[in-house]
Amino acid sequence: MKKYLITCSLILVSLTTQAQGRWSLRQCVDYAVRNNLDLKQQSLEVRNSEINLSTSKNSRLPDLNASLGQSFNFGRSTLGSNISESVNSARSSFDVTTSVPLFTGFSIPNQIKANQLNLYAAVEGLKKAKENLELEVVSLYLDVLFKKEILKANQDQAALSVLQVERTSMLVESGKVPGSQLYDMKAQLAEDELNVTVAENNLDLSLLNLSQALNLPSNESFDIEEPNVGDDMVVNNLGSVLPPADVYRMALGIKPHIREAEYKLLSSKRSLKVAQADYWPTLSFNAGYGTSYQSVSGQSNPSFSSQIRDFGSEYLNFSLRIPIFNRFATRNKVRAARLEIENMDLALENVKLALYKEIQQAYQSAVAAQAKFNSTTKAYEASDESFKYARERYDIGKSTVFEYNEAQTKLLKSKSERIQAKYEFIFKAKILDFYQGKQIDIE
Repeated sequence: MKKYLITCSLILVSLTTQAQGRWSLRQCVDYAVRNNLDLKQQSLEVRNSEINLSTSKNSRLPDLNASLGQSFNFGRSTLGSNISESVNSARSSFDVTTSVPLFTGFSIPNQIKANQLNLYAAVEGLKKAKENLELEVVSLYLDVLFKKEILKANQDQAALSVLQVERTSMLVESGKVPGSQLYDMKAQLAEDELNVTVAENNLDLSLLNLSQALNLPSNESFDIEEPNVGDDMVVNNLGSVLPPADVYRMALGIKPHIREAEYKLLSSKRSLKVAQADYWPTLSFNAGYGTSYQSVSGQSNPSFSSQIRDFGSEYLNFSLRIPIFNRFATRNKVRAARLEIENMDLALENVKLALYKEIQQAYQSAVAAQAKFNSTTKAYEASDESFKYARERYDIGKSTVFEYNEAQTKLLKSKSERIQAKYEFIFKAKILDFYQGKQIDIE
């Protein structure tokens, strides 16, 4: 029983290790989000905005300060009307003060609101960075799947060439074809094997690009899952290809870079009110307590405790500051704040315009990729029939090796173009899903 449990445990560990070696799309995206350095820097911006908001909220609170002073006097001191003598003295002072802003021209509440909006903008900026990273990972993931299919197509082609070399060898031995055709087939096989090698290198490079986007410490044994990306994927994603205007209306309400620009515009309007607050008078309440101790050399001095007690004093006051002329500093701050509002308004319009252009391009690319897939499918089917016919004729010695190789090359070319069109359409359809707020996944 113990041996059975150990064996089962080893099998489970082996399966788990193998499963961890192949990454799904969601695993890639989640890992990239957790380990991307740019996102970590962006999250620091969010934390900094939180600190600024806390600082502005705390500006309503009273402050509290304590001060200590120590002075020494040396020299002659007047004792009477005309009598002076050399006197050395020391004085220690202790003060505690506090002040409370009562009215600041509404600067504090507007600054709090502005910093709150800046925090919202920073959060949306972090979401935007995450979405951009997700799109990058999806693109690289699909590129790996594309390279895998291209590699398989070249491997299938090389396998056909191996079989054809064997058949040609038999035909040469039977005297049905000249020996030169065997060398031509071997040359074709060598070319196909070269194509396999090139496809393997391209796949390795795509895997490297994906692993680097994930910030993996090593890309050794890194591989991805291979979902069933068949022809039905094109049909299943046709519903994502909506008119650009419809996608744009949905994107306006959910895309973080739109909300980020909107929050920045609202924050700049609050900053204008903060600048205008300097036109208003400000009122503050101040209070304090102070005492001191003094000792004179050569004289009998009261005790420290009695002086601290007897010399203590408190004060309360209200301070009203009325701005009259500050060299046009406030006026220029208000002008600069209005210019910033115009700048943020233009930035928002520019973001919206860029979003609509991106959606238009994704839609047009998806439509073009769909049409390309349909045409390449027809071309592939025709090339496949042509290749079958050429192979049958070659096997019975009614066509040349040149005709056979030409048909085989056309078949591989049409198959590769069809695969490329399929992945182009899938990626553009996923981009349109992304703008509609749907989670991107490939199953």
